[in-house]
Amino acid sequence: MAADLQGAIAASGWTDHPPGDPQTSQDLLALLTRLYEIGRRDLPLARLLEGHVDAVQIVQRYGSPPQVDRLRQILGQGATLGVWNAALAGEPLRLDGDRLSGGKSYASGAGVLSHALVTADTPGGAQLLLLDLARVVPRIDRDWWQVTGMQRSETHQLRWHDAPIDEEDRIAAPGCYAREPFFSGGALRFVAVHAGGIAGICDQTRDHLVRAGRAEDPFQAARLAALFGLADLAAATVRRTAERWYEDQAGDGEARLARVASARLVVTDAAERAMVIAREAVGLAGQFRAHPLSAMLGDLAVYLRQPAPDAQRLRVGQAVQRGLLAPSL
Repeated sequence: MAADLQGAIAASGWTDHPPGDPQTSQDLLALLTRLYEIGRRDLPLARLLEGHVDAVQIVQRYGSPPQVDRLRQILGQGATLGVWNAALAGEPLRLDGDRLSGGKSYASGAGVLSHALVTADTPGGAQLLLLDLARVVPRIDRDWWQVTGMQRSETHQLRWHDAPIDEEDRIAAPGCYAREPFFSGGALRFVAVHAGGIAGICDQTRDHLVRAGRAEDPFQAARLAALFGLADLAAATVRRTAERWYEDQAGDGEARLARVASARLVVTDAAERAMVIAREAVGLAGQFRAHPLSAMLGDLAVYLRQPAPDAQRLRVGQAVQRGLLAPSL
């Protein structure tokens, strides 16, 4: 997976020209389209690529000029980054002086990435640290990630004990990681990957039915039509949300964050429906591990389980109530 990730970064042109915060709708769409395309083929790889983009953008946004220079240097050497924020239950990651102890959970790319951005508890708040994982080596629990999909994302639990860090590992002041609109708005990146996964399911289902000589069956044709509609809806939702990102400033920017939350809900619903239709169309053959649809279905089912879905519904509902969101053509 490490070689695949490096290859995807290089193919995207992000080794020598790392992705920063997009400044126009066109820039944002170009970034999301790249993530969509990778997700259409390989969801675990897209998950790691999205995390790399997130980490690189954060360091460029909040890091000092020497830190940004160092980032560009290591990227030119093939570095791969991710963001590990989820606390390990009962063992939160803590920074005492220059010593790091505790752990992280849901750390995608553990054992694959060369560097990681982590949040560590300090008296002043959550401190971002950019860790060289060859220097600040975590202990990785690989037995924990026993799931039905996304195994190749290498999402594990990590622990450090009294690990020394350097002063230049600290990125900005405590508390910057959750700063809006980047924290909530960044969800649009993984929503684009999810939309790509729906397109991939449509592709795999079509290819299976054509190979089996069943694509012209009227019931199967109806299923293909439904899958296309769901994939097209998901892609259009991501595109429209990206196009509106630089326009929705009402309510101190809450409108665009609510629109991202709405996109997440719409795409998740489309994905759930697409998986049901694909299973009906392909039948038992799609449940065999060797079938390409099997991995896509399992990976997307796990990847969709992003935290706090009810909070997204509440955010959208409140924005509609306040008149910040209204349907339009």
